[in-house]
Amino acid sequence: MSAWTVIAHTEVGSGGVADITFSSIAGTYTDLYLAVSARSTASGGTKALKIKFNGSDANFTSRVLIGRGNIAESFTETNYLGEQTIPANTSNTFASFSVYIPNYSGSTNKSFSVDSVNENNATAAYQTIIGELWSQTAAITSITLVGQDPNLAQYTSATLYGITKGSSGGVTVS
Repeated sequence: MSAWTVIAHTEVGSGGVADITFSSIAGTYTDLYLAVSARSTASGGTKALKIKFNGSDANFTSRVLIGRGNIAESFTETNYLGEQTIPANTSNTFASFSVYIPNYSGSTNKSFSVDSVNENNATAAYQTIIGELWSQTAAITSITLVGQDPNLAQYTSATLYGITKGSSGGVTVS
């Protein structure tokens, strides 16, 4: 049996913020899981949500698979989690991001996966699946989410979970 523990939760207040940081992450868990609901205050265009580990946006590599309407494409983008919903999109909708980081405290490079969707009642909504690698052997002790210009909007929220492997060696939700 394993345990999922909420390490921290934050919700953005009035006026928005440029980023959300989870710091002092203890190395006591097996894996990390980050659940994010995000909306940008940007007036137009697409606005990416980016990630930093230990304050750094360097040494990230990825393969992004994205679908929007009847278009599918693949590309590389550093420390990219997907597209946020913007005010021009459907009112009161938020993009959803799921980030799974196994072996975050180990002494090898850190691979992680992302599944995100930009909510919008239009043909240009984005569905994204990403495989990423952070080429650093240091344990991840802080995670920062950075919204592209100008801010993460009010009610954007993020929850960081620590997952502890069970005695059988497998991770199961209890």
